[in-house]
Amino acid sequence: MATQTTMSPPVHLSLPAGAPRPAAGCDVCAALARQRSEAYRNGDRSAVSDCNVEIVAHRGRDGC
Repeated sequence: MATQTTMSPPVHLSLPAGAPRPAAGCDVCAALARQRSEAYRNGDRSAVSDCNVEIVAHRGRDGC
């Protein structure tokens, strides 16, 4: 049985998407955006990501 001696082709990744925009006039989106800004200032990138996910999910559920 032959063994493979060549490498697999490279994986190409795109740049991460930008931060989602909070819906205008939505209090929930505005609160999440404030939390995200505070987390960013504190260097808590995990919380920033969590807020981004929450904004997208909220907009999808409630259609702000």
